[in-house]
Amino acid sequence: MQRRIRMLAVLASAATIMATAAVANAADPLLSQGKPVTASTQSGCCTAAAAVDGDSATRWASTGGVDPSWIYVDLGASVHVSRVRLQWDKSCATAYEIGVSNDKTTWTKIYSTTTGKGGVEDLTTLNGDGRYVRMLGTKRCRTDAAYGYSLQEFGVYGTNGGGGDTVAPTPPGKPELVSATPSSATIKWGAATDNVAVTAYDIFRDGQLCASTAGNVLQGTCNNLNPNVTYGFYVNARDAAGNVSQASETTPVKTPPSNDTQKPTVPTNVKSSNVQSTSVGLSWTASTDNVGVTGYNVFNVSGGTSTKVGSTNGTSITVGGLTPNTAYHLQVTAFDANGNESAGSTPLVDVTTSGGSSCTPSQGMCTVKQVGTDDDVVWGLVTLPDGTILYNQRDAHTIVHMNPATGSKKTIGTVPNVQSTSGEGGLTGLEINPKSFSSDNWLYIMHTSPNDNRIVRIKYDPAADSLLTSTEQVLVSGIQRNKFHDGGRLRFSPDGKYLFAGTGDAQNGDNAQNKSNLNGKVLRINPDGTIPSDNPFGNAIWTLGHRNIQGLAFDSQGRLWEQEFGNSIMDETNLIEKGGNYGWPKCEGTSGSCGGFIAPKKTYPVGSGSCSGITIVHDALYVACQKGERIYRHEISGSSLVNSKQFFSGTYGRLRTVEPAPNGGIWMATSNGGDKDSTPHNSNNKIFHVTVA
Repeated sequence: MQRRIRMLAVLASAATIMATAAVANAADPLLSQGKPVTASTQSGCCTAAAAVDGDSATRWASTGGVDPSWIYVDLGASVHVSRVRLQWDKSCATAYEIGVSNDKTTWTKIYSTTTGKGGVEDLTTLNGDGRYVRMLGTKRCRTDAAYGYSLQEFGVYGTNGGGGDTVAPTPPGKPELVSATPSSATIKWGAATDNVAVTAYDIFRDGQLCASTAGNVLQGTCNNLNPNVTYGFYVNARDAAGNVSQASETTPVKTPPSNDTQKPTVPTNVKSSNVQSTSVGLSWTASTDNVGVTGYNVFNVSGGTSTKVGSTNGTSITVGGLTPNTAYHLQVTAFDANGNESAGSTPLVDVTTSGGSSCTPSQGMCTVKQVGTDDDVVWGLVTLPDGTILYNQRDAHTIVHMNPATGSKKTIGTVPNVQSTSGEGGLTGLEINPKSFSSDNWLYIMHTSPNDNRIVRIKYDPAADSLLTSTEQVLVSGIQRNKFHDGGRLRFSPDGKYLFAGTGDAQNGDNAQNKSNLNGKVLRINPDGTIPSDNPFGNAIWTLGHRNIQGLAFDSQGRLWEQEFGNSIMDETNLIEKGGNYGWPKCEGTSGSCGGFIAPKKTYPVGSGSCSGITIVHDALYVACQKGERIYRHEISGSSLVNSKQFFSGTYGRLRTVEPAPNGGIWMATSNGGDKDSTPHNSNNKIFHVTVA
């Protein structure tokens, strides 16, 4: 039987789980559609069958003024119920119960509430077994006797038979440093517990798996580290059923410097080429070092002051973001892993950028203008019809409205029920419907909650310039959370019909291949959160086999491209195909057992990648990279990515978000400082407008 992985959760205080045990995951398939259904009463217009027909335009309505009233669906056999999704008409229930039964006589409550608020109520943390599933309404939202209860859709999700171990281990104790060398760190931790047994521990550094131990071993070593660098180490526990714990607390460890004090030789034969209005190419002869050259820095020297304008691990670079018709005096240094840096190259390379404001295809990316700053992690970002932008502060859990023309900004509200993860979770994705936002003003948001990752929508009030949190609707919930690998990017199809979301594997690679689990997937839903009838697996999943999706973008042909983090070998850019399997965890990029999986269109070494957001303008794909501190630009030709170039290498630091801007440019946001600790307002970020070809 296919393993089902569920996470423990605690519902909001207004609701009470009536059964204890593990929580099933919300990607279990829809079981109720088209099944026999019975109701206490029904009106002539609105029969009980309409509640399970998959069409939110139809509905079941009970007779007015009758409490209690009920509706139940016959699933044909006993199943394990993990989720019930209620989509109410205006006649909702303030108080109701969800129950399961095998005989229609004895009912076991698995959920109850007295604070129902209508709309879409997606109950993803249920745990019960039965053939029949019932909604029993005991108090109506509309107390007038003319009204009863009315459900547009009554969706029941689960798996046949149930059973098996679904309880995750507890988080391990906080790691402690045992010893460190310039290239390794050994840590120990307190044991996790499990209802059966802990079988393994996984050690992560800054979100990357670096070592594993058996379940009875509470110490491990991560190798291949760099000297004099601070890493964040934490541990997850696993059991034999594949259930993965939440992460331990993070322990920072700084590796000591090595005894290498020798500087690399000075780069020679530095030459300029391809001088444009906003960029210049440089190349040089490689330096040498007694251990090894790690990379090169490029400086502009003016008035005796050296300003860093780029860095690379190769022997050539395109220095971008320059000012037209301006003199620059460029110098290159070499450095090694221990931080030893050579003297600057001589003589200085004197160049003057050309004049003009055009941006040609040979340039690719041109004028860069800073339009704002922020002290939090800038994640999701959208352009409003008037040309201003909204963006999420990931760790502060707020949405900011900024006018790029003036730099003025205002916090429009705090998104409810967001909880960070001391890692990558928090307030992540932000999107608007390109076809309907001007009339409906819905903001589509992805965030981490205390129990899961979820997709919600909340109205924006343009007149008051504020977030109407009372309008919140939960569209998808039950996406497992963890310290890292929480995904978060949202993207509407160009026609506005479907919302796509990228999720992470919640640090459990098995999730990515589980078609009854929303993690490690591209999801596709209707704007109201219902599941499109042509989705390939009968749930929200569109594609599977992803590690941690960070970027989604559509090209001019309406094709979806996706960007995801690799572990330690390579990141990847994928062209998304309905129902496609992209290989994780067996395959990372093109490394591993990759037969039978869809191959990426482009890969990037993690050391020059850790790429996050993507956008497409004029059928050129722009990829923002964090560890790589650069933008990759690829031209889309058929189903291939060609004429690849790198921009801003080391110029602005870590780059996370790129989004289309009006008039064919892009917005670009940095991710410098505080992007791995969930502490609000401890970052130093900038938002730019970039002119592109």
